[in-house]
Amino acid sequence: METAEFIRILDQEGRSLASAAAQAGPDAKVPTCPDWQVRDLLRHTGTVHRWATSFVAEGEPSFRPFAEPPQLDGDALLDWYRESHLRLVDTLFSAPPDVECWHFLPAPSPLAFWARRQAHETAVHRVDAESARGRAPEETARDLTPGFAADGIDELLRGFHARAKSRVRTDRPGILRVRATDTDDAVWTVRLSAEPPATERNAEGDADCEVSGPAAPLYLSLWNRLPLPAVAGDAALATLWRETSAVG
Repeated sequence: METAEFIRILDQEGRSLASAAAQAGPDAKVPTCPDWQVRDLLRHTGTVHRWATSFVAEGEPSFRPFAEPPQLDGDALLDWYRESHLRLVDTLFSAPPDVECWHFLPAPSPLAFWARRQAHETAVHRVDAESARGRAPEETARDLTPGFAADGIDELLRGFHARAKSRVRTDRPGILRVRATDTDDAVWTVRLSAEPPATERNAEGDADCEVSGPAAPLYLSLWNRLPLPAVAGDAALATLWRETSAVG
C-alpha cells in the first residue's frame, strides 16, 4: 500500500473514532479494552497522535517518551482529540517524502512507517470506540478492506513480534500458520521458540497449528479484539499467542 493511502485511511478512521466516541459519551465502558472508559481511549489515542506528529514535524532523530495526557473531559477532551488527529494527518500529508526522523520498525522511509503505523493504530482504536457505543467488532470488521487488514497482520507479525521485546516465547518450539482466506499472498509462517518469533510471508510447509479466516476479523483477532477464528492442529500454540501477544 502507498503512503498516501495510509494517510487517507488514518484520516477516515480518526474521524470515525471521534464520531463513535461522541455518541458513546466519555463515561461509556470500552468492551474491547475492559479497563478503559471512552475518556481513556481518547486520551491515549490523542497522546499517541501528538507523539507521532512530533517526530515527523520536528525531524526528531531520537526516541522520546509519551507526554502526559491532558486531564480534559467531555466536549473539551473530544475537541482535543480531533485537533490531535487533524494535526497528525496534516503533518504526514505535508511532510517531504525524504523526511528523516526516529521510527521503530523497518520501513521504506520514516514517513511510510508513521503513516502505516498510525493508520493501524487508529483503525484498531476506532473498533474500540465503536464497541463502546454498542457496535460489535464483528460488524466493525466489515468496514476494513482485506488488503489493509492483511497489511496490519504483516506489520504485527513481521514488525512488532520480530522485536526482542515480544513476549511470545515457548520452551517447546512449534510452527504457527496464519492464513487470510480472502486475500492473495496473505499466509504467514511463524516459528515459535524461546527466542522472538521468526515470521516468513508466503512460506508454505508443515505447521503445528493454523489460524485462518477472512483478513479483517483475523486482523482484529490477532490484536485481541475478537476471538481467534478457525484453529486447526495444536490449539496450545493459538492459546500461547492469545495469552502473550499483547503489545504495550
